[in-house]
Amino acid sequence: MNFFITFGTVDYLNKIAGEHPNEKLLLMSSTDNAVLFHETEGSTIFKEPKKYEVIDSAGGNLAGGFAVLNNIPVTPEGRPLFENRFKQRARQIEHEPGFSAIRVLRPLSSDTYVILTLWDDEASFKNWQQSKAYENAHKKRDSEDGVKQQAIFSQPSYVTTFYAVGNE
Repeated sequence: MNFFITFGTVDYLNKIAGEHPNEKLLLMSSTDNAVLFHETEGSTIFKEPKKYEVIDSAGGNLAGGFAVLNNIPVTPEGRPLFENRFKQRARQIEHEPGFSAIRVLRPLSSDTYVILTLWDDEASFKNWQQSKAYENAHKKRDSEDGVKQQAIFSQPSYVTTFYAVGNE
């Protein structure tokens, strides 16, 4: 599965989405900008997208009221270790109230992986962060068994969040 991301204004991205009603698209925004996600087996409708391959997913629909993107730059040598860690993930998030979808995205033209989670709302995400399931899913984060080995990260990771248009 291919996954593409493009940024712009809500009006511009909404126009693109409106022109492609048969595509699997999700428009979201933040205080600074808007984002349009496109998931497809084929090529994208975007002119200059960020390009990814979905290497793990759960939740069939590309939908939700709140999106969290964990952006994690990984060195070329660290990619196999990083991907293996996510393929071995606890898979507990799928059972959390308010969870909609997860996509683990391998970058095709950069070094930054994206772990995208979609939620019904921000409260559902925050409840997940406070849960035992979250604690269990992240228990190896800072250990030798986790992906904390600094040598695999090319830069610090960062998080971006977006709301469904109309829910900001």
